[in-house]
Amino acid sequence: MNQQSDSTNMDPFDPAALLKWYMEMGVDECIGDESIDRYALSADLIERRKNTQMQAASPAPRPAQGGRPPVPPAPQTVQATDEMVHTAVEMARKAQTVDELREAVLAFDGCALKKTAMNTVFADGNPKADIMFIGEAPGADEDRQGTPFVGASGKLLDHMLHSCGLQDEIGDRSKIYISNVLFWRPPGNRNPTLSEIAVCLPFVERHIELVDPKMIVLLGGAAAKAVLGHHEGISRLRGRWFTHSTPGLSHPIQATALFHPAYLLRSPAQKRRAWGDLLTIMEKLSGL
Repeated sequence: MNQQSDSTNMDPFDPAALLKWYMEMGVDECIGDESIDRYALSADLIERRKNTQMQAASPAPRPAQGGRPPVPPAPQTVQATDEMVHTAVEMARKAQTVDELREAVLAFDGCALKKTAMNTVFADGNPKADIMFIGEAPGADEDRQGTPFVGASGKLLDHMLHSCGLQDEIGDRSKIYISNVLFWRPPGNRNPTLSEIAVCLPFVERHIELVDPKMIVLLGGAAAKAVLGHHEGISRLRGRWFTHSTPGLSHPIQATALFHPAYLLRSPAQKRRAWGDLLTIMEKLSGL
């Protein structure tokens, strides 16, 4: 014989009895202080859909005779002026140590990316290391933490460097120094513009001069093109050797390009070529 619930005899003004009835009915969560009128929401949704359909059905304005349809404006990016670049050159030139250069970058307001970034991402590792890696720009993880190459691509790079002996432990960057061409993350991880690279490049060149490494490894096409001044893609630049020289360097520096770890994550078939390039880098570094 089935037992019947005593909810029919429930006192509606008794809170304990009301809660008990809610539990019997399967109510186990309270999500609002007031009830929601679902019928009103449905009517509002129907009305908005009607308005959307009417707007879609209405004919678009015709362009003038012989003209072209209007093109929606592209997102605007702030172009670096000669004055901004000159300011960057002067601020970078005054820095006599890596710490002073870091302060100069933090004080520099000539790059619009600084306004949208969470942090300035300067460098990581040992500034007295023999080898300096330079990437393209910070990503989302780097922007949050203020340290270069700490996201997925950075973890892959750490494993690569550990495997070839440039890290005693994964993540230990005491034998390397690493930075980027841009010190601030481009919104949405878009490619950096030539203007943004131009205004940051004086700091990058001074950075190399102050670290004065034996070798530079450019990670990715954007970094390789910016520092080496070549217009070829990374597939043609990787594996080749160049001489990097500026007036502030004590000696010409050996430089080469390597696939960016982010590219290797998207194209794992290229990891074999990158590993071969890395072994060549280690062999050449041991002879410098």
